[in-house]
Amino acid sequence: MLKNLSKPTFTAVNIIIAITVIAYLIQEAIPNGGLLMGLNAYFVVYDFWWQPLSTMFAHGGLMHLAMNMFVLYQFGSIIERYRGTKEFLILYFVCGLLTSILSFGYIYFLDPQVNLVGASGAICALLGYVAYLDRAQRGGIITWVLLISVAPLLIGLPIAWYAHFIGLAVGFIFGVIRR
Repeated sequence: MLKNLSKPTFTAVNIIIAITVIAYLIQEAIPNGGLLMGLNAYFVVYDFWWQPLSTMFAHGGLMHLAMNMFVLYQFGSIIERYRGTKEFLILYFVCGLLTSILSFGYIYFLDPQVNLVGASGAICALLGYVAYLDRAQRGGIITWVLLISVAPLLIGLPIAWYAHFIGLAVGFIFGVIRR
């Protein structure tokens, strides 16, 4: 009876979540792991070319990791199930990398002390993609991104709000291009 589970275990979303958790454990185990894996001035100063990708797997703590993986599971699973694994992987990594590079432009010129960590930009790209495809959810998704971007700032948490907005826009544009 348990053999006929409707959801497959080895989805791309689940594999990315597992890799992200492992990467976070590695980040925490090595000295200065957050600086090495995050996206910061080392990207250009010391040629840390991997940072636009590794920042998607680094996180600022267990709660940050848990929240991001929860939303990745929700929206990533929907996209993978209805648009396919290939579309999900292209969306997540292409838009995630583009969001990282555009966010780096922001921090490089406007806030060079920042160390950007987290999958939020790539996840917001998933949200932007869904917002494009599902007009009925568009307002709710935009409101949610505004809420997760502004509310933490109001209580003093260091949130990369610009990565959220950039990711949302990049995902929406990806949807326009790929429709």
